[in-house]
Amino acid sequence: MHAVRIGDAEIPALGLGTWPMRGRSCTTIVAEALALGYRHIDTAQMYGNEAEVGAGVRASGVPRDQVFVTTKVERENASARRMPESVEDSVRKLGLSPVDLLLIHWPNYRVPVAETMECLSDMKRRGLTRHIGVSNYSIELVDEAVRTSPEPIVANQIEYHPLIDRSGVVAADRRHGLATIAYSPIARGRVAGNRVLEEIAADHGKTAVQVTLRWLIQQPDVIAIPKSSRSDRLRENLAIFDFSLSDDEIARISALAARR
Repeated sequence: MHAVRIGDAEIPALGLGTWPMRGRSCTTIVAEALALGYRHIDTAQMYGNEAEVGAGVRASGVPRDQVFVTTKVERENASARRMPESVEDSVRKLGLSPVDLLLIHWPNYRVPVAETMECLSDMKRRGLTRHIGVSNYSIELVDEAVRTSPEPIVANQIEYHPLIDRSGVVAADRRHGLATIAYSPIARGRVAGNRVLEEIAADHGKTAVQVTLRWLIQQPDVIAIPKSSRSDRLRENLAIFDFSLSDDEIARISALAARR
């Protein structure tokens, strides 16, 4: 699978988002996704499914060093007082120590960015995670996080799809050498039925969802993590590496957000 390389991090360009999956079904879907060829799994403290995600990785039989696992620290745990215990708990639940990428899930405006980045860096120095990053950070917050972090940041995870204009944040991420990880990449299903996406999809013998995911991962240093709890959709989302979009098609898709 195509991967995005940021520093010494190698992040598979397509991953599986796991919100809001819970319980045995979450474990089953994670294991199935890995069996199909996924190598990137995304979870978070607030999802309440870290233990199930870890169980799914182990049940898949795929060697641990071939799976990229991301989890995210709740914003309530962004401080030096709360982050260490919460991350230790996440790593214990996952049972996959260390995690590959640890993000702060949302900004906590009561905690200085520098304190949060120092805490994330300490988690890396302690061997609880291989890489660190942020999520839902604005242009200004990305600038501050990069400036104040003792350890390199590799990613900013944001909502990103053709129906929302995130060009400014994506450009800021790229300027700082960060990957942009797109959650809700198919706009919670709203890309299906879009006239432009459907027309382009028909030209390639693909679906609007597949065209959307291809549009994302064909951009430099962009990663997509669609959620699916259905086997057929897992397969559909994975089948995006056998075609490419033209510059004109990319431009048509990119123009959709400006019309909304």
